[in-house]
Amino acid sequence: MFHNRWKKAITFSLLFALVFLSTITFNLLLQNQSAYAVKEEDWDRFLKNKNFIEAVNEVEKHWEKDYEQYFDQNLADFTLTAEDIGKTLTKISQQTSTKSAVIWIWPRETQLQLVIITPGKKPQVYSVVEADKKTLMDVIKRLNVAITSPSRRRTKAYLEPAQTLYKWMVKPLESTLETEKIDTILFCLGSGLRTLPIAALHDGKQFLVEKYAIARIPAFNLMNSNYKKTKYSQVLAMGASEFSQLESLPAVPVELNEITQELGSSKQFINQEFTLKNFQAQRKKQPFKIVHLATHAEFKPGNPDQSYIQFWGNERIRLDEIDKLNLDKPPVDLLVLSACRTALGDQEAELGFAGLTVKSGVKSVLASIWNVSDVGTLALMTEFYQHLQQTPLKAKALQAAQVAMLKGKVGLKRGELQGSSGGLQLPSELAALRDETFSHPYYWSAFTIIGNPW
Repeated sequence: MFHNRWKKAITFSLLFALVFLSTITFNLLLQNQSAYAVKEEDWDRFLKNKNFIEAVNEVEKHWEKDYEQYFDQNLADFTLTAEDIGKTLTKISQQTSTKSAVIWIWPRETQLQLVIITPGKKPQVYSVVEADKKTLMDVIKRLNVAITSPSRRRTKAYLEPAQTLYKWMVKPLESTLETEKIDTILFCLGSGLRTLPIAALHDGKQFLVEKYAIARIPAFNLMNSNYKKTKYSQVLAMGASEFSQLESLPAVPVELNEITQELGSSKQFINQEFTLKNFQAQRKKQPFKIVHLATHAEFKPGNPDQSYIQFWGNERIRLDEIDKLNLDKPPVDLLVLSACRTALGDQEAELGFAGLTVKSGVKSVLASIWNVSDVGTLALMTEFYQHLQQTPLKAKALQAAQVAMLKGKVGLKRGELQGSSGGLQLPSELAALRDETFSHPYYWSAFTIIGNPW
């Protein structure tokens, strides 16, 4: 009898172990591939039948599900088809006096797929067979290293990969962009591409941002595409320059001061005043159209609770609880995170970064893909708000700021930040830095508009 009981116990243990291992294997498979990936044979069918409208609709539906899975919540229902998107772009063009195009780009195992829709037109589809997924990801990695590596910051090592990616991602669409007189591009990017520094792509003569204002969107159906002409005059500017466990940001006091001076009806709060309680209190007092947070924010691998925005002290708002900020009550037009970074190439971190507008409820976000130097961030932000007063279209204002930087019109000289509005005296810890121009893509290409570019 003892022998039989022992035999049963071993059998039960083996069965339990098999179930446990199977569960682990299944979870690992889910982590390594998109649960909602459109099958390769479906793409082949779309291309063979030239059913490009259905192709766009499927991309939109499946990427919406990617974000729903990541944030573990139901998002906006799929309502805008490819034909609706073309009509929406026509309406926006009439309201803003711009010409915008949406470009979807996603990597397939054997080729890169491009789709473009311009105002009032049907989608056009292009396949780039030389850019198989492995080759594409290798070039993207080389570009990221060439731009962000401190040892290469005074070189042009970025040009070769930047030109290769331009050839694959933009060159096939050039004739359409030029014929339609497009000046603004909304990029909707697939896995592995969502944190690509698109502005730094290069055609051999110019950076992409010199030709187009740029935004990235999670999906057109996940974007608030409404346009309302706004004169930005109110900003809630909050931040911290000191942290117990993170790198200090000595330029933040100057950054907040410059922003609030540029926009008259504004308020600033720093360090001890930068708390969630005070943020909520200020939002109740005044419906600020812009919220500017000059603080560390990080988008990490894993679930949304791994990513955060740092407030004063030990207070953090995780991405999964960003609704505590009530940015949609009343709606914020623009959320600026001036010192954030994300884990480049990680699918989950990319979803968190590119899905910021989805989760926060704001119309647009201005954020950086990597953590740019303190003075470099100050330079970009100062330029952006100056141009926003002249050009109240967010992507256009960012474009103007980035072009000013890449052309060498913004820099650090003899302890002053030189820019469009003249010189800005820096605090002693920053004034001691050596003279520097901010023309290298490291300083400007990390910054991007997420969501509505208008």
